[in-house]
Amino acid sequence: RIMRPDDANVAGNIHGGTILKMIEEAGAIISTRHCNSQAGEPCVAALARVERTDFLSPVCIGEVANVSAEITYTSRHSVEVQVNVMSENILTGAKKVTNKATLWYVPLSLKNVNKVLEVPPIQYARKEQEDEGKKRYEEQKLDRLETKQRNGDVIFPIINPEPHTVGYSQSSLIHLVGPSDCTLLGFVHGGVTMKLMDEVAGIVAARHCKTNIVTASVDAINFHEKIKKGSVITISGRMTFTSNKSMEIEVFVDADPFVDEPRERYRAVSAFFTYVSLSKEGKPLPVPQLLTETEDEKRRFEEGKGRYLQTKAKRQAQMQQAAR
Repeated sequence: RIMRPDDANVAGNIHGGTILKMIEEAGAIISTRHCNSQAGEPCVAALARVERTDFLSPVCIGEVANVSAEITYTSRHSVEVQVNVMSENILTGAKKVTNKATLWYVPLSLKNVNKVLEVPPIQYARKEQEDEGKKRYEEQKLDRLETKQRNGDVIFPIINPEPHTVGYSQSSLIHLVGPSDCTLLGFVHGGVTMKLMDEVAGIVAARHCKTNIVTASVDAINFHEKIKKGSVITISGRMTFTSNKSMEIEVFVDADPFVDEPRERYRAVSAFFTYVSLSKEGKPLPVPQLLTETEDEKRRFEEGKGRYLQTKAKRQAQMQQAAR
């Protein structure tokens, strides 16, 4: 679809959350089609996880975004989908790849939303493709479990925080889940949640830098539990790490269920977003160093530094391999 002014951020480029929402919609369509391709209970594919997503190039107002999706692996109860986003300048015909993402979905029965159905298998061109897919499946399954186990943190407001501290830039957004936010099953679309998460992360980054900021990448987004229509969700974000040119922001979503349900607030989604600071001309700017004050903040900073160095090493290895 063509990108319009209401899709853009304050810098004039298309909002990262808008792209994430489009990616998820494409994944949901192809997964739901595949899971209903054989006779059986009708179902809707629900998003369980989004692997690391890199924003390779900005999309501009007036360009056409083309989102394509392909199923690359199926386990008994899940579907792996590869999604590519390409932007096209319809005045010049120039095209470029802007995003690549991997998403995992599970099919939920329309009759019983707590029932996960079996996924029809796909045919692989080579046995190696199935083996590689199974390896990715096991890795993401383990990472989801580890992420859920460390999801007990909450963000509390800080009185008169100093600039460039964690408390100075941390932000929260409260949203009432309405019908337009939900799937046929009455649960929030994954893309709606991701767009809200990106908005909060952007606010944190802008508060820290006081400059134009853009989404550079998103580490794995884990959807731990479903969020029902009518729930009140709180999306919270805080700075965890800064390098010279980038910021890592932890974002999580907590849900308060229906008032007539006995269940208390629970952690529904978590992720790490990476942002960069830009000048008015779109050139990278140095990022102010994050000032850590508590032991928890120092621990999170070191964990973020580890993720940063790991990603940097992986990117350098890919560049060397491509050069060969």
